[in-house]
Amino acid sequence: MVTLNRATRRVLKPTRVRLHAAVAGIAFALIGGLSAPAAAASIGTNHTTDTGTTTVAAATTAAKTVKADTPAKPGSGAAWKPADHDLHTAAVAGGQESLNPTKEQLANAKAIMDAGQKMHLPARAWVIAIATSMQESQLKNIGDLGGANDHDSLGLFQQRPSSGWGSPQQLQDPQYAATAFYKGLVGVNGWFYMPLTDAAQAVQVSAYPDHYAKWEKVAGDMVNGFYGSGPYADSAKNIK
Repeated sequence: MVTLNRATRRVLKPTRVRLHAAVAGIAFALIGGLSAPAAAASIGTNHTTDTGTTTVAAATTAAKTVKADTPAKPGSGAAWKPADHDLHTAAVAGGQESLNPTKEQLANAKAIMDAGQKMHLPARAWVIAIATSMQESQLKNIGDLGGANDHDSLGLFQQRPSSGWGSPQQLQDPQYAATAFYKGLVGVNGWFYMPLTDAAQAVQVSAYPDHYAKWEKVAGDMVNGFYGSGPYADSAKNIK
């Protein structure tokens, strides 16, 4: 029997996310060509006109307000790398865990970071996403394990097909899964300055909402590692 460190028992995305925040998440789904989680419709964001066409103007406007405040990658010859204030925009909680990451874990962390860069999201988003995956799956791309799965949860973020996150095949694609998580994250009002565990919980709806916090330092160190600094620099330089 495979024992996994899962945090969630989710059916719907959090109802506490405000309407305009959920609309922003739908806009990213439309722009990126992915289906928004089904819960978005349940809180009244999927309005239609009398011709049956989904109204997306407000969602598109909201999505345009999400901008990276730091470069995703350094330009040619540039020496930019994330600073501490880019990675940690709120106080880091006590009780941080340590980790000697495997090649698999680092490769999945890089896939998550790459997805955030492609969406032009700031380094804070990458840290939140990596820490979330660390808690949900130990940064492992979990497939169908039969009775060992938490309901139908799959992939790096333990997202559920039955909740509208995507097909089983999609959710086991790290690029898709990370992008889906980011779309949920940017729909959370004030996510950028929230404590990490609050931002993660708003997307994941975990039965253990405080558990994401303990992976923030590890996540930040992983990001730094891909920029050649910190405790994971030597290991990260071999990850493509």
